Amino acid sequence: MNTGKTLFAQVMEHVPWKTFGRIIERHSGDAGVRTLSCADVFRVMAFAQLTWRESLRDIEVCLASNQTKLFHMGLKSVPARSTLADALNLRDWRIYHALAMRLIARARELYVKEPMSVDLDATVYALDSTTIDLCLSLFDWAPFRSTKAAVKMHTLLDLRGAIPAFIHVSDGKLGDVNVLDILPVEAGAFYIMDRGYLDFSRLFKLHQSGAFFVTRAERGMNARRVYSAITDRTTGVICDQRIALNGFYVSKDYPEHLRRVKFKDAESGKTLVFLTNNMTLPPLTIAALYKSRWQVELFFKWIKQHLRIKQFLATSENAVKTQIWCAVSTYVLIAIIKKELHLDASLYACLQILSVSIFEKTQLSCALQPDRSQTVPPPIANQLILFNF
Repeated sequence: MNTGKTLFAQVMEHVPWKTFGRIIERHSGDAGVRTLSCADVFRVMAFAQLTWRESLRDIEVCLASNQTKLFHMGLKSVPARSTLADALNLRDWRIYHALAMRLIARARELYVKEPMSVDLDATVYALDSTTIDLCLSLFDWAPFRSTKAAVKMHTLLDLRGAIPAFIHVSDGKLGDVNVLDILPVEAGAFYIMDRGYLDFSRLFKLHQSGAFFVTRAERGMNARRVYSAITDRTTGVICDQRIALNGFYVSKDYPEHLRRVKFKDAESGKTLVFLTNNMTLPPLTIAALYKSRWQVELFFKWIKQHLRIKQFLATSENAVKTQIWCAVSTYVLIAIIKKELHLDASLYACLQILSVSIFEKTQLSCALQPDRSQTVPPPIANQLILFNF
């Protein structure tokens, strides 16, 4: 690799620019654009994400202080604040959504053999959403409550490598369960969800598609026991049953049997009741699958702490979605680099290193490696002894 290039330039080399160019042409993204093309907007937003810029003025000042290095970023000049704001409002957010999905497909290929906490050959997804609070007077297109606006990131996380396989950005009022209507379903995969997604008609469509689900049962659920399997209560499994739903309408929504597993967690002392349509896996594996759902919560916490998606640079719906998809693309891009360069450093460490050395001219693989220096003992003295003939 050419060490004459900055770290940022080397990171940008991992972007599939030819594919990105075709995406821009498909959406006519650069039609009538004089300055700051769609590709330049992504470069600037990736720079803002990697260096933790918090405002348009912040981005402008930092780029202006490094004008001699703009060539390595692929920029001809420092974009003005108004130019960047207009670009965020006018460049179609679907362009950056398509780029993110292309990067996600590449990342999932790289992480397909990554080990999981549960020993299972099938693909396991965790589905959940996170809410990003906004000001109602500025973001009136995203209603949430009477005095607050918000957007939701509905995320389907592949637990191999913690790569998001599907993301849908909506206003705060969209219920979580409605995402099941637009969710891409993969036959043979497991979908782990909390009780917010408990809708039996939608779950039955998931079942008919050949996929498996694991979720929590609601208290007082109207169901009857059909069969009980023998369980070992010393493992925490209280019961493992096949059940049928009793209600008139709900029995029509899900006319087949379900599996109910009641499990007592020894650490917390809580008793949890799981519902699944998989009848073959051991009950402890069902409990372990639901426990692995916590990874999507950690993913949301991680991106909120380390990516710039809590403060937005413009207020339109297009600008907010553009910034979110650029943030997701940056996250996945660093995950790709970590895997392709066989780095031992965590994603957090990679982002921290890049944030303070983005314009350094050194090899990317060397810069992102953790410090492995060890204390070397001094050599044994070999001094000659005087008068020793």
